[in-house]
Amino acid sequence: MARPEFTCSVAVRPLPEQTDPAQQLYGYAYTVTIRNTGDVPAQLVARRWLITDHRGQEQQVRGLGVVGHQPLLKPGEQFEYTSWAQIATPQGSMQGCYYCITEDAHWFEAPVPEFGLVDAAALH
Repeated sequence: MARPEFTCSVAVRPLPEQTDPAQQLYGYAYTVTIRNTGDVPAQLVARRWLITDHRGQEQQVRGLGVVGHQPLLKPGEQFEYTSWAQIATPQGSMQGCYYCITEDAHWFEAPVPEFGLVDAAALH
């Protein structure tokens, strides 16, 4: 039986050009690597993100594809993209999932575990 699965990893970095503490705006870039760790080709169709700042304020983001793409990945292939988010506190977090479909039209979700929006250099 087919086993569709995408595995996701994320790297975060601060975006000084999108950060203005006086305006309570803190920008972070995140690079996501999506790897087809299943045994069938599948396509990423849509995304959902929950972005939370340190005060618990939440933003939900939903949409088709990622950065204008809906990548079709064969087993072992990966797709990487970079995007960004802005929150009202110096620290926060993101989590979400991708909605995907196999070539024979079986839907599955690929979760993106929670990751921090933090400037590690500012913590020391």
